[in-house]
Amino acid sequence: MLSVLRHRAYRRLFAAQAIALAGTGLATVALSLLAYDLAGARAGAVLGTALAIKMLAYLLIGPVATALAERVSRRTLMAAMDIARAAVALALPFVTEIWQVYVLVLVLQAASAAFTPTFQATLPDVLPREADYTKALSLSRLAYDLESLVSPVLAAGLLALVGYQWLFTGTTVGFLASAVLVGSVVLPKPGPTGGGRWATTTRGFRLYLATPRLRGLLLMHLAVAASTAMVVVNTVVLVRDGLGRGGGDVAIALGAYGTGSMAAALLLPGLLKRRTDRQVMIPAACTLAAGLIVLAAALSGDLLGWAALLAIWAVLGAATGAILTPTGRLVTASATAGDRPAAFAAQFSLSHGWFLVTYPLAGWLAAQAGMSAAAAALAVVAAAAAIAGPVVWPRRETQALAHVHARLGPDDPHLTGARAAPEGWSHSHDYVIDALHRHWPENRSGRPCDERRQDRRTAAASSAK
Repeated sequence: MLSVLRHRAYRRLFAAQAIALAGTGLATVALSLLAYDLAGARAGAVLGTALAIKMLAYLLIGPVATALAERVSRRTLMAAMDIARAAVALALPFVTEIWQVYVLVLVLQAASAAFTPTFQATLPDVLPREADYTKALSLSRLAYDLESLVSPVLAAGLLALVGYQWLFTGTTVGFLASAVLVGSVVLPKPGPTGGGRWATTTRGFRLYLATPRLRGLLLMHLAVAASTAMVVVNTVVLVRDGLGRGGGDVAIALGAYGTGSMAAALLLPGLLKRRTDRQVMIPAACTLAAGLIVLAAALSGDLLGWAALLAIWAVLGAATGAILTPTGRLVTASATAGDRPAAFAAQFSLSHGWFLVTYPLAGWLAAQAGMSAAAAALAVVAAAAAIAGPVVWPRRETQALAHVHARLGPDDPHLTGARAAPEGWSHSHDYVIDALHRHWPENRSGRPCDERRQDRRTAAASSAK
């Protein structure tokens, strides 16, 4: 995996990503403590709203930024977004009202929503060899896991020496360092893409939602969103009010969650040699639901202690890591090289879209009905995702699928080796949604894979005449 770091441009881009993530981790801890200072026991509600704003920015801005990045300098865009994020982090310690937090979070996350998909869209051009690109995806996942582990530990150490406001300074330094590293790299110009700007913006969503395994993956992310919302939004209230511990222990609790995720990331490469992604992810989603149920029961019986909280957070972190780590493999296997940037942008937006529900649910329900009610409600959400996932995601799905082309002529190079079928030409190969394959093969209906819905209606009308 580390061999890909020999590539100079990618090495600097990865360093920029890792440093920016470390800064983001410091900001997560600091924002929790800032919310507690401003709202006290209602800090969870404030965080829930702020994080819902974050996810709204991710959902709406990410795909648009990916389309724009194909037409402007990616290096300039990413460096500018880093500078914008640094400016917001520098301003956060000076806020005195809750609404100011919401405004600054919106600006910060809008910049992040532009930076992250642009970074992902850049990697296939920087690393044109598929093997190198796959290694880069795995390394990026590891960077996220390291951030969730290292940043809370670093924050805990700093909080022993300085106030939490200084953590925002560390965030600012991280974003500025990322901007310098991104600016030092010469990036390839984006290649031409088919379709207009709207088609470029939406093709990732169309590809993602047309692929059964990716629809199943989206449900796995719903379970992740339910557990993550409980951890991120309510840790500060559970530790400070529920257990009466200090700000440094907030970072330690978040570090336990990150430790679990890191353990899963380290164990999964060996496990995935013996198990499929589906066989790993669905049990992990069930574990998330079970962990939230245990948490709700402990809270309702007033049985939650410090050791129990750390243990539950570690289990939730491990199950979350078991879902997030293989995600890149599924998306990579479900798109052509040219469509991967759009597919990853759709993955980024759709998976974060679930948090628009779970973050406010975690914060506001905890503030209004109590922490046990919030944990129980999120357990129901995670359980529903774990149950629906196996239904949406076929058990015996294979990449090589038989399908029929109705719109290609017999001399088309894509049909080499194909045989005649009643509605066109039939053949089999590793199947992904692209310009030649508009929808997933439907064995019962026999609908050609390149036929549009309006084509089907037109044919039916002609037959009726």
